[in-house]
Amino acid sequence: MFDFEQLDVYHKARDFRKKLYTILATKNSIDRNLLDQLKRASLSIVLNIAEGSGKSSKADKRNFYVTARGSTYEVVAIMDILFDDGIIADDEKEGLYKGLETISKMLLGLINHLR
Repeated sequence: MFDFEQLDVYHKARDFRKKLYTILATKNSIDRNLLDQLKRASLSIVLNIAEGSGKSSKADKRNFYVTARGSTYEVVAIMDILFDDGIIADDEKEGLYKGLETISKMLLGLINHLR
């Protein structure tokens, strides 16, 4: 088993990405560039957690977790845009937002632990 597979935040990020993709599959009017950016940012959360866990120095691990947290914020901003444009409903946004809040807090805990 790889180290990242033992991290709760990794599993939460995977679950979030899957839930997001399921919701996006029902939407037809999303700008292709915005959709691509949203998918890349949500994938970046998962991948940076995995890559960071494989680094040997605390500073390297921390940098990847900081990047994952930045991608979390990026997804929040894109969801705001999708909500503003009427593409996602309030309940969809709120459900996804809660998941991102949890992921962000968990990443912050990892980041602070590596100081």
